[in-house]
Amino acid sequence: MGKRYFGTDGIRGCMGEEPITPETVLKLGWAAGRVLGKGDVDHAKILIGKDTRVSGYLLESALEAGLSAAGVDISLLGPMPTPGIAYLTRTARARAGIVISASHNGYQDNGIKFFSSEGSKLPDEVELEIERMMAEPLRTVAPKNLGKAKRYEDAGGRYIEFCKSTFPHRLSLEGLKMVIDCANGAAYQIAPHVFSELGADVVAVANQPDGLNINHECGSTDIRMLCKTVVEQHADLGIALDGDGDRVIMVDAAGDPVDGDQLLYIIAEARRTTGRLRGGVVGTQMSNLGLEQALQARGIEFRRAQVGDRYVLSILNQEGWELGGETSGHLICLDKSTTGDGIIAALEVVAVMRQSGRALAALKADMTVYPQTMINVRMNRRFEVNASKPVIQALHEVEAQLGSHGRVVLRASGTEPVVRVMLEGSDRSLIERLGQHLAETVRRAAEEAA
Repeated sequence: MGKRYFGTDGIRGCMGEEPITPETVLKLGWAAGRVLGKGDVDHAKILIGKDTRVSGYLLESALEAGLSAAGVDISLLGPMPTPGIAYLTRTARARAGIVISASHNGYQDNGIKFFSSEGSKLPDEVELEIERMMAEPLRTVAPKNLGKAKRYEDAGGRYIEFCKSTFPHRLSLEGLKMVIDCANGAAYQIAPHVFSELGADVVAVANQPDGLNINHECGSTDIRMLCKTVVEQHADLGIALDGDGDRVIMVDAAGDPVDGDQLLYIIAEARRTTGRLRGGVVGTQMSNLGLEQALQARGIEFRRAQVGDRYVLSILNQEGWELGGETSGHLICLDKSTTGDGIIAALEVVAVMRQSGRALAALKADMTVYPQTMINVRMNRRFEVNASKPVIQALHEVEAQLGSHGRVVLRASGTEPVVRVMLEGSDRSLIERLGQHLAETVRRAAEEAA
């Protein structure tokens, strides 16, 4: 049975359009409360946190009403990074945690995703059970059994202390100047505190959310402002988070970007050198070929998963490994957190800088990055790109031209209505030309199928 609502990262869409409507989200809260709260002698407790987009108020209220109708008690965290919600769900011994966020998307979108009591993504069978319950009539529990809602006291402070606890206690960030781009998102209060309390001289930008400016010309998906500010401030590095704080891209002192693949390499190599690397490293289909080659040259096993943190996590858990991530900066250190955490990943990289005495530019130089081109072809409706004969033919032609000197990834996004066309190889002009040709083929085939 396929899922109607849940995608690769919860439920996501444009606010006011199905399934992100007050009615559907209220029903979702009730269904989740019935499924996740099942078996509790007393009221189950579920945490709700959100990012800073204006629609979070409405969706929070709808979820709260649905959960209460199912007899579940609610703890409201307010604006909180996604990994912080996962952490607090575990430490509060809650039955589940709910995140209201569309991550790196613009303010028009929003989404709902769930964490289990262990701070992990819900298994497919639980998501399917919630969807089955959503098809049932909403029946409110008896008045005496209605759930209660309260504010979770000092949620931000608790998560700040947890983040700091992952940084080696013998190290300090004194003398280090950094710019932190908070994406006008969920980490706008938390991230600057974490680094400044560890001793860094912090310049915070994009830390004035107004409900509409989340991820707008800032954050990990648009680092132009960060690059410029790092140079202007003569900072040692810059850190860009995304709207819900689970991704990080960094910038060196020259204002040059350091992406998720490079950060993953820096962390893995430091752990190997100090004997702390457990097993290998997991990337995705989109991970740069340079990452794979650099790791293999140092005897580190590398595996590729489908795009999406749940698939990276799946292989990590299967293999008993701890380190994985995506080019986008969604990095997972399972010995420290149950999910991707931008702040914790950045802390690990900064710790490597401190322990090695090397600048970020020097650390990333050990990995050669192959040129990549990424083209997003927007779709008006669901298009089965891998079933289109013209697209498959064009794909084979492109692969033949690249030969062993490059690769192609063609996939529909699980979070946006786009098909992603990615080419990688040693010849930038060739991959850009072939990428445009393949993207245009996808665009024409989608229009003809509409």
